[in-house]
Amino acid sequence: MSIKTRFAPSPTGYLHVGGARTALFSWLHAKKNNGQFVLRIEDTDLERSTQESVDAILEGMEWLGLEYDEGPVYQTQRFDRYKEIIQQLLDQNDAYYCYCSKEELDNLREQQMANKEKPRYNGKCRHHVEVKEGVNPVIRFRNPEDGIVVLNDAVKGEIKIANKELDDLIIARSDGSPTYNLTVVVDDMDMEITDVVRGDDHVNNTPRQINILKALGADLPRYAHLPMILGDDGARLSKRHGAVSVMQYRDEGYLPEALLNYLVRLGWSHGDQELFTRDEMIQLFELSDVNVAASAFNTEKLLWINHQYIMNSEPELVAKHLSWHMQQRDIDVDSEGPELVEIVKAQRERSKTLVDMAEASLYFYKDFDGYDAKADKKNFKAGSDDVLADLLAQFSQVAEWDGTALHNIVLATAERLELKLGKVAQPLRVAVSGAGMSPSIDVTLALLGREKTLKRIQAAIDYIKSK
Repeated sequence: MSIKTRFAPSPTGYLHVGGARTALFSWLHAKKNNGQFVLRIEDTDLERSTQESVDAILEGMEWLGLEYDEGPVYQTQRFDRYKEIIQQLLDQNDAYYCYCSKEELDNLREQQMANKEKPRYNGKCRHHVEVKEGVNPVIRFRNPEDGIVVLNDAVKGEIKIANKELDDLIIARSDGSPTYNLTVVVDDMDMEITDVVRGDDHVNNTPRQINILKALGADLPRYAHLPMILGDDGARLSKRHGAVSVMQYRDEGYLPEALLNYLVRLGWSHGDQELFTRDEMIQLFELSDVNVAASAFNTEKLLWINHQYIMNSEPELVAKHLSWHMQQRDIDVDSEGPELVEIVKAQRERSKTLVDMAEASLYFYKDFDGYDAKADKKNFKAGSDDVLADLLAQFSQVAEWDGTALHNIVLATAERLELKLGKVAQPLRVAVSGAGMSPSIDVTLALLGREKTLKRIQAAIDYIKSK
């Protein structure tokens, strides 16, 4: 049988890190086995589901490059099918109407907790349905009372749950709308999902879902429940730990490939290898190698991985993502200015994120408002205007604007004026970039071009004279 997995987020917020890792592991398992990967939007919570959240999930999946073979499938478009299955379960006597009021159930729960019993429905309407006029009943699944459910989890191993521990869960609310545990079962059955990869917060739902699948005569999928992700303080990962939205990592300058590489190592490993191409992930990934214990999110490690990807990825790939960051800063990279690929080559060693790279490269495209105060004080001293004037005169005579030729002029000028190289190159660097840091001076001048370089050297000379 061909492998078929699914990622089934609820559109009640953004695509978060935990969801992205679940999607990745599910996607990898399908790709490793030449199977199919389905995206299903579980939007039956009409009060909390929003189109904005749907769009955020789709955007996150696209940015990560987790392409799906089927979907997105929306549960709200399948209500007729759920209604049909609920009726089938009623007809089979595997479900029943329950007229118990909220007050009755609350009182039952309080009494059970006072007796130190596990709170659960007592099956009152299972044995004798007392129809109440004017009351819309819920529908409950008639869970088996005897026997055990055996879950052979690909990550957690064998889990056994006695049916007597499970109460009769609600599969349809009083307004007729289906509940999560019913819709999930119907969807997995109809879509012929063979492997359910999801967070371990669903472990308690699984035996209930297995019993419904058995009542429907459906094939049981294999299950793999992934451990949760913790913050570096050991608490469950949340907003207070920093970015948890996938798209926030884009905004902070991470490459999607780097984030995927980091996420795949949260709970899975292959020896001591840290960096994986997408093809290597697919080739090496095995659900059976996923750790049972929770993983801690480490932003410093993610930052290191991101820097490795910026340095070692094809410059064209990095430039594609850098383009978005430049656009956010109102830089038209197609207008006058160097090619972004050349910017990437010049800046990648010193840039841990694309935000670093974008901010450090703005001066190549637009004039800066002033000079960095520290660089100004250190390098724009008396006499530095004369050095810059000397360079300006020589640069103006250069026939072909070439980084090597310009660098040789800087070297020769320092030697002729009997100055250390820094006394010539640093004032020049501050003059053209506005700061004390830039790529090597030959690369910086070549990327800036003749017009910007000469204009900025003259502006710096005028500024120093005015001090």
